Amino acid sequence: MLLLVDAGNTRVKWALADMAAAPGEWLAQGAVAHAALDTLSQSWQGMHIARAIISNVAGAELRARLGALLPTVPTEWFASSAHRAGLTNGYRNPTQLGCDRFAAAIGARALEPGRALVVATCGTATTIDAVSADGVFIGGMILPGLALMASSLAHNTAQLPQVAPGAAPPPLFADNTDDAIVSGCLSAQAGAIERAVRAHQAERCIVSGGAAPWISTSLNIPHRLADNMVLVGLHAAAAGAAQMEE
Repeated sequence: MLLLVDAGNTRVKWALADMAAAPGEWLAQGAVAHAALDTLSQSWQGMHIARAIISNVAGAELRARLGALLPTVPTEWFASSAHRAGLTNGYRNPTQLGCDRFAAAIGARALEPGRALVVATCGTATTIDAVSADGVFIGGMILPGLALMASSLAHNTAQLPQVAPGAAPPPLFADNTDDAIVSGCLSAQAGAIERAVRAHQAERCIVSGGAAPWISTSLNIPHRLADNMVLVGLHAAAAGAAQMEE
């Protein structure tokens, strides 16, 4: 079995797949907060993991903790490169691109091959990246995520309350301060995504990440909600590497 791991800034998401399965077709999946990382050993017990591929943007300490959970499993620590799984990395310095963004772009192309894409991953940070129809990662933008944006406004503005974005979006022109903060943050997130789609003339916009369901409600463009795009990309990258080894 193939273990896919996306170690993000807040949570560690994982999926287990058959080596020959299509990207996104998984036998099991889950997610834990960093503090609960050690519980993964129990989740993975008896799964006969033959290989693992891990995207880690959470630093060396978390990498060491993950490695300790898989002491005998051949593990690839996924990193951005000039080319991978049919995607060309157009970053000025390809290795500088966050490995999670590169993986998400690979995943988007696996789901929507041959199309000009915008990939928005909405987590602790929101990243909005453009992929050309012929498979070039063009570049993108990074902005504070929805919760971080609201938190920053509350912490740095006198007498504004802390606001957690909720499931029901407020009116665009809110009639109370809490809703006004959420409305403004949602509009900023959605506006950045819509601007990217227009500038790139994207044929498809894919929105993923923990905050995606809330941001999606504010988008005025056609889009596709897709879970765990980094894991989908890792799956596609691992499958491509396996084919090259055969």
